[in-house]
Amino acid sequence: MSILSSISTSLALFCLGLSLTLTAQANTFETVMANGMKVIVKEDKRAPTVVHMVWYRAGSIDEVNGKTGVAHVLEHMMFKGTKNLKPGDFSKKVAEVGGRDNAFTSKDYTAYFQQIEKSHLPKMMALEAERLQHLRISEEEFKKEIQVVMEERRLRTDDQAQAILYEQLLANAFVNSPYRRPIIGWMDDLKNMTYRDAWQWYQDWYAPNNAILVVAGDVDAKEVFRLAEQYYGVVPSKKLPDRKPQEEIRQIGKKHITVKAPAENQQLMMAWKVPKLEANDLENIEPYALAVLSGILDGYTNARLNKSMVKEQRLANSVDAYYEMSARGPQLFIIGASLSKQQQISVADQAIRKALSEIAQKGVRDSELKRVQAQIISSQIYKRDSVFAQAMEIGMTEIVGISWREKDQILERLQRVKSLDIQRVIQKYFIDDALTVAVLDPQPLAQSSQPRATIPGGRH
Repeated sequence: MSILSSISTSLALFCLGLSLTLTAQANTFETVMANGMKVIVKEDKRAPTVVHMVWYRAGSIDEVNGKTGVAHVLEHMMFKGTKNLKPGDFSKKVAEVGGRDNAFTSKDYTAYFQQIEKSHLPKMMALEAERLQHLRISEEEFKKEIQVVMEERRLRTDDQAQAILYEQLLANAFVNSPYRRPIIGWMDDLKNMTYRDAWQWYQDWYAPNNAILVVAGDVDAKEVFRLAEQYYGVVPSKKLPDRKPQEEIRQIGKKHITVKAPAENQQLMMAWKVPKLEANDLENIEPYALAVLSGILDGYTNARLNKSMVKEQRLANSVDAYYEMSARGPQLFIIGASLSKQQQISVADQAIRKALSEIAQKGVRDSELKRVQAQIISSQIYKRDSVFAQAMEIGMTEIVGISWREKDQILERLQRVKSLDIQRVIQKYFIDDALTVAVLDPQPLAQSSQPRATIPGGRH
């Protein structure tokens, strides 16, 4: 799977959260406690299991230069001990009751979850509330864990040509938006990070009034609210740091970069500045049209780019289109291609532009449009088989400021997208003045390389 396919998971998860009818909102309940913590409960009693998630509105978008990666580092340190728990005890206690746990950091948030048999929910709340209030970050544990994070960066980015290309694409596409920085952080920042940096991040952002509790599964909402008050309601709120808007400045010309890294094939990524779904303007059809366009280009085996560039012309081994409809920061529409041997970047560039131009001029067929829109509906059906996916889509929607109550309206608007809407967004936004092009110039692969040993202790 390419990095563009991998990162498009967030869009897929968002689409999984789109409801078919108003009945999908049934059995979902919300309250906000006096300390500012929002609690959302999704009752699903088909199996005696529960997903317990805490989402903090603190991701790499909130970091500052010189301390990139600290949100992710703190995620690791959250498993390294509290006032009443030794390092490793948290996950051990979850495993003792047959559960699983983990965490993940993104540009917009950091989230922690446990999936357990329903009777153990109070214990999970007690554990999570413990580290919300009483985390301990020792210099000794930090020094060990920062090595794990640096190794993670080496394995997932520095040793992966496509990941390097994507990282450099973002760093050049954005000028003043924090989205230009990698979630895992720049290596030099990681090398110079101290346990005090992680501790300050925890002090700044880990507060109930900066968190959303999502519980999904075989539960009663009133009982969950009672338990939330018991375990989380006693945690005092904090004054959060001011969040500056950091709006990306307008791009005024095409950007082009070449990245040299060991690889077998040339790769191309083209990224256009496009709008996102705004909580205060959910009627704007443009983000929905862009989401459907990504499916038209790359949503199924015979989608336009795969059919023309991979199957017919054999220009590329793979082609991806990626657009994230909802986020806290500015968005890009990215098309990436891993070229076949002996093919030229210029030819792939022209093929992508031709595909976009044809849609802009002639529109899309009704069959294409209906197929992509039907896929959104089917993904909702699949999502209902997973309590975890239901909790994920609630958290991912809420954390960017869009209420779970809007799910039905979002689905309806996606179903309303017409060919003309797609033509208009291409004509308006897919212009060179809003384009950044990143090209991978493949360098010779090492003749022989020793596999890097994985340092134990990582959370992923």
